[in-house]
Amino acid sequence: MSNTGSNLAVTKTGADSAALKEPLLVVDRLQTHFELRQWGFLRIGSVQAVDNVSFSLDSGEAATIVGESGCGKSSLARTLLGLHRPTGGDVRFAGSSLTNLQGKTLKAYRAKVGYVQQDPYGALPPYMDIRRILEEPLIIHGISGKEERQRRIKEALKEVGLEPPHEVWRKFPHQLSGGQQQRVVIARALILRPQMIIADEPVSMLDASVRVEILELLRHVQLAHGIALLYITHDLSTVRHYAHRAMVMYAGRIIEQAPVDSLLERPLHPYTGALLAALSDPDPANARRQRRVPKGEPPSLVSPPEGCRFHPRCSQVMIGRCEYFAPKEFQPRIGHRVACWLRG
Repeated sequence: MSNTGSNLAVTKTGADSAALKEPLLVVDRLQTHFELRQWGFLRIGSVQAVDNVSFSLDSGEAATIVGESGCGKSSLARTLLGLHRPTGGDVRFAGSSLTNLQGKTLKAYRAKVGYVQQDPYGALPPYMDIRRILEEPLIIHGISGKEERQRRIKEALKEVGLEPPHEVWRKFPHQLSGGQQQRVVIARALILRPQMIIADEPVSMLDASVRVEILELLRHVQLAHGIALLYITHDLSTVRHYAHRAMVMYAGRIIEQAPVDSLLERPLHPYTGALLAALSDPDPANARRQRRVPKGEPPSLVSPPEGCRFHPRCSQVMIGRCEYFAPKEFQPRIGHRVACWLRG
């Protein structure tokens, strides 16, 4: 990982040069709510999984969304993939709105976005060999010619470190380790040569010994192909090495977003500070330092708190304001935005 910084710097320069162009992905006040019904017809509420989320992603940029389990990260990913229909707001990809995509236009969009799922064991059909798994998206999206499809499959397997391809593609998923299965998932995400990859907790179900290898592989393919990468994780400790920009999600909303170094070294939201304080510190001198871990549990997305959704757990709550009024987004530093009344 010694060359991580230099590689990211090169890619970031490319992203900066494209700043005057419209970003590849623009998410504008996106909402994804799921209705709750009793007896199949009586509406009794809704799950506000994604609520008023806005951000953008440039071509070739790597960004991460960080948050606890249940905060809406995966619902956001599935909405961006067109698997959930948004209930409000807009998503634009390469200048075109995705809100009403269906049929052939939705199929064409999905060819441009690769998806790396959290669970490699459930992501690969157990009754298919690896060749068929990788060939299926090529057939679905009209890549004709058996030789061309085999050539792409070989290239993808080599790129993710599964060699020799002609031996690997004859195997079934259960004959591979968890790390090897996730490499197949990444190969499938790359097979259509996408413009963007969404990786949803790509290493959370893998052994610790292979997690770094898989994250390094994602970083490699992102840099090699100039692909935009949206890396979703609950693990803040991995963010610095694999992204240029980080967004912190809490209870369905993005509460802070900034360049990675700025967010990790000078967080502005109390929740982000608490996440960082909860990370283990290898320095024995700091072992006795009291950690600012938030009290309580994250709120229900069925009935989230009024005002700032973090206020019931916040040690710096402003009485009379945070409980009643949702904070506006402020930008105290260039490129560093935060939704917190303390920074207004």
